Amino acid sequence: MRETGWRAAAERALYGPGGFFLREAPVAHFRTSAHVSPLFAQAVARLLTRVDEALGRPAELAFTDLGAGRGELVRGVLRALPEGVCARVRAYAVERAARPSGLDGRITWCARPPEGAVGLLFANEWLDNVPVDVAEADGDGVARRVLVTRGGRERLGEPVDGEDAAWLRRWWPLAPGGRAEIGRPRDAAWAGAVASLARGLAVAVDYGHTRETRPPLGTLTGYRAGRQVAPVPDGSCDLTAHVAFDACAAPGDVLLPQRDALRALGVDGGRPPLALASADPPAYVRALAAAGEAAELTDAAGLGGFTWLARPVGIASPL
Repeated sequence: MRETGWRAAAERALYGPGGFFLREAPVAHFRTSAHVSPLFAQAVARLLTRVDEALGRPAELAFTDLGAGRGELVRGVLRALPEGVCARVRAYAVERAARPSGLDGRITWCARPPEGAVGLLFANEWLDNVPVDVAEADGDGVARRVLVTRGGRERLGEPVDGEDAAWLRRWWPLAPGGRAEIGRPRDAAWAGAVASLARGLAVAVDYGHTRETRPPLGTLTGYRAGRQVAPVPDGSCDLTAHVAFDACAAPGDVLLPQRDALRALGVDGGRPPLALASADPPAYVRALAAAGEAAELTDAAGLGGFTWLARPVGIASPL
């Protein structure tokens, strides 16, 4: 069977003709923070208003949802914005799948971020689906590219060379038997996304690691119908791997856990006061439900452990 590196295999399986993300709604297979609760979109809307203030309230304020899925986050942000801000917002949903039917007409559906935007670019669980190659060190410690068939059978290929080898030496040195995802295409993809902003803030949210927490055997995996499955590049499942955030980051960037970012944006998982239960039972039930959703979003062992990478462009960081 024909073999390729994992980057080419995942690109074909996820985004090629009939690819997984071109035909499947992501929410049918996994939940992002945007699917868990409207509190997430409300927090992003608060961040957009902070960016708006830092920009001096421009006549047109861009909100770019990069890796928009079926538009869940951008719709929620528009609903949560104050009317005065929303009237100036130009919303963009960047996705390779076709525009969903019934999507709000105010949202521009596009294949890449708009150039020269002024506002907030927000990439929620986008970088983990930018395909990358996988390397494994043989018994002599030589990093070799992992080749894979469409059915998921792997073998070690030629030694990794050139810029990919330099990336591994700098960011993810391998011991014999160790595996790594070569994050260089993600670094470039993120740099290109940030470059689309003339002024504002770019944020990437994902699960990831830094040099101190690199997993020795990599993180490549699959998801299908809400369950983790073996990563097989046949188009039947999501293919994802954690992000090497320190490689993507630049001087001046802000790196912080999602739980800290959301708390700074007003998402509080604290239990509502018991006195509210007797004074206004329906309000107590609503507040209790919201507290549960906030707790899930900020749980350090779950979504709260995601990393936010924030890069201000021409403004002070509002995070």
